[in-house]
Amino acid sequence: MSSNKVIYAIYNDDDVLMDAVKKTRAAHHHIEEVFTPFPVHGLDKAMGLAPTRLAICSFIYGLIGLSFATWMMNYIMISDWPQDIGGKPSFSYIENMPAFVPIMFELTVFFAAHLMVITFYMRSKLWPFKQAENPDVRTTDDHFLMEVAVHNNEEELIAFFQNTGAVEVKVIEKH
Repeated sequence: MSSNKVIYAIYNDDDVLMDAVKKTRAAHHHIEEVFTPFPVHGLDKAMGLAPTRLAICSFIYGLIGLSFATWMMNYIMISDWPQDIGGKPSFSYIENMPAFVPIMFELTVFFAAHLMVITFYMRSKLWPFKQAENPDVRTTDDHFLMEVAVHNNEEELIAFFQNTGAVEVKVIEKH
């Protein structure tokens, strides 16, 4: 039977939290998660998280938007309904491309932005009507919480986190 116990070490300063995260990693304890009221610069690196690949997705989504814009304008303005606008007939897409650049830019940004939001929500598992996973409401205001797994070393971890400057250390049975 495996233990589902975790320790919640609560801090009231982001600099103290950063030092605690570094000490925790140096002591080879596994940090499950850190909850903060605002983004803490460098926390992901201190926790040892892998760099995100969302920028690659964004680039691909931008290319999809650019491709869609090119296809759409070629179909609408050249193939389906060519028009003589201002004495400039639409014989080919290449001849008219400078006029299409703003639309190409806008659809590139539109696709990248909207598909990135969807990707972020899917990757973060933030579905509609999802229950909040925030373990302590103070982490939405002015406190920082580090969640660390307990592996038959409960007393040692409590003492360790009290020495890192935690204002509160709680042992929780997680479900």
